[in-house]
Amino acid sequence: MKRKTYGESEERVLQTFVKLLRGTDSFTTRTHKHIAEFNLSLSQFQVLEVLYHLGTLCQKEIASKVLKTSGNLTTVIENLSKRNLVVRQQDEDDRRYYSIRLTPQGDELITKVFSEHLEILVSEMSVLSNEEQEQLGNLCKKLGVGATKQLV
Repeated sequence: MKRKTYGESEERVLQTFVKLLRGTDSFTTRTHKHIAEFNLSLSQFQVLEVLYHLGTLCQKEIASKVLKTSGNLTTVIENLSKRNLVVRQQDEDDRRYYSIRLTPQGDELITKVFSEHLEILVSEMSVLSNEEQEQLGNLCKKLGVGATKQLV
């Protein structure tokens, strides 16, 4: 079977895309492996981390920060609540609105987990110079905005 051939720019884009995905997957696996030791899923860790850094939020706000839908987080938040790591509190004025906050037990856990997480991130990023880290951050932000938004 003959391999499909592409032009030079398409080949470069495809190779860059594969490198980006593989690099991201590898980096994520290495930097999040330790959270399983605390009996947390990646989504649970993300929710705890957002609450740790931003304080009490509604489920919709949390979802936008962790790039998930509010519906996808319902089970995650319920499971964190069952473990007494977060509390859901219904708004008295708008009963559809729930605020989510860390419990003291949740705060203690995420403080410990995040401290270890930060050490791992610093270690993994040390393969890049400060300038390269800055450049990578800018490139990721540029990709995150996307080509269509750049044209406006």
